[in-house]
Amino acid sequence: MEYETLKVEREGALMVVRMDRPERRNAINRQMHLELQTVCRLLADDFETRVVVLTGAGAGFSSGADTSEWREPGSANELEVRHTSGIGSRTSAAIENLEQITVAAVRGFAVGGAVVLAACCDLRVAGQSAWLSIPEVELGLPLGWNALPRLAREMGHARTLELTLTCERFSAQRAYEYGLVTHLAADGEEEQTARELAARIIARPPLPVALTKATMKALKRGTEMGDAVYSDADLLLYSRLMAQRQSRLEREGRE
Repeated sequence: MEYETLKVEREGALMVVRMDRPERRNAINRQMHLELQTVCRLLADDFETRVVVLTGAGAGFSSGADTSEWREPGSANELEVRHTSGIGSRTSAAIENLEQITVAAVRGFAVGGAVVLAACCDLRVAGQSAWLSIPEVELGLPLGWNALPRLAREMGHARTLELTLTCERFSAQRAYEYGLVTHLAADGEEEQTARELAARIIARPPLPVALTKATMKALKRGTEMGDAVYSDADLLLYSRLMAQRQSRLEREGRE
């Protein structure tokens, strides 16, 4: 499938999704939102891809929302305007809800909405010299895309409040110490580090990996282990598959 704002590369069980507007510092416009959502919909029925790496083309990860579009006249239909206004939240949810393991590879910089998309990934790699910023309050805007709960889950409420209110740039090292970045990489090796991490995950059995992600996702959202959203069906499935595998091995051993 062809995309205008993304480059999607498949390498076996790995998919690399590259935001590809380097002339605009990979600013996330409506088209990129729609294309990211399309990729996520396709991944919902993709049982071969195990890990997705999200990164940016050129010198940086992304400068965040493309605010130049905000000056364009909107629709006269208030319901359409409301729907359009929620596009970032839908993209964030689509990434966060993927069954595959997701890894953000942050090179150079990540600003505003780009920090949110990175926070929606399971793991986050950043270059030693990379910097991040959440400037919305300084610009007179509330931080949208349901970002605050996600950032608070990764860094804690106090750190999230601090970075959101001060709007100051913070280094990848500081983000690592706060828990927002999970892996630091040498400059220029961010994607390679993400790929190596992906390879280690892909080398593990698929079903336990999927169940582990489902469990952690539920815990992040405050779901208790007994809730039927994921645990009972998945654990019963795993037990059944293990029993079938053991039975097959025993039959093969008798033959």
